[in-house]
Amino acid sequence: MHSVAVRTPWEGACTSLRSSRNHESRVATNSRPCVVRCGVAEPDGKPVPFGQLTRYNDNLLDKAFMALFRRKMEQFTGKSTPLQGYEGFVDVSKKIMQGRTAVEQRAVVRNVLLSLLPPGAPAQFRKLFPPTKWSAEVNAAITVPFFQWLVGPAELMEIEVNGVKQMSGVKITKCRYLENSGCVGMCVNMCKIPTQDFFTNEFGLPLTMTPNFEDMSCEMFYGQAPPPIAEDPAIQQPCFASMCSIAPPKSTACPKLQQVAQDLSPSEVSLSEV
Repeated sequence: MHSVAVRTPWEGACTSLRSSRNHESRVATNSRPCVVRCGVAEPDGKPVPFGQLTRYNDNLLDKAFMALFRRKMEQFTGKSTPLQGYEGFVDVSKKIMQGRTAVEQRAVVRNVLLSLLPPGAPAQFRKLFPPTKWSAEVNAAITVPFFQWLVGPAELMEIEVNGVKQMSGVKITKCRYLENSGCVGMCVNMCKIPTQDFFTNEFGLPLTMTPNFEDMSCEMFYGQAPPPIAEDPAIQQPCFASMCSIAPPKSTACPKLQQVAQDLSPSEVSLSEV
């Protein structure tokens, strides 16, 4: 059902920064979850309820990650933003959607991820992390501390893969990216589908991401192959009408997802077309 080890492209670009975050995680034992707290600035240290915007205290390393990704996206799109920090990162993401089809949006994300890695990194990753239980658990453990700047608080969770229980699932409490964008289309086109595709096709490690649009949480299952795009329930998700400026009344699906179920893979769209 779920899991397979994957080291995210975001991490590969910043190997030298990893050691500074080692103290933030604790190793999971047996079925005990590994929880990593990020810089939530709310009094109780937890994300606020749906419909409200959580406040964060980003440290210098968090801001460095945000700036790195924003610059890479700006290079591939030719569009910039005066905003800084996480707001700037999200704003450039919105600009990627403008004037591009869903397939083209996913292609930009793929190219950005590849640009963050050294040449030959996907092939080396396949050698270092074959699809085993160990690889799945290692990559899930890596995901929790290294992606908190992007998605907010997360924890490891036990899942079952082909009848085997393992700590290779990641539970995101309330996705910071979805919360700040307020856009279902951005969640699916700019995060869920391209991330699944990158791990599955570039790294050879199947990954399924299941966002919960009722509370903005998300679950990541390393090792579970994602469903065909046309059959993914996320494609039918309507807009957050109270948050999205382009949400049509009584829509059955987000307009940014109307053409998402196409057979063409993001890897088949050349950068020149983007």
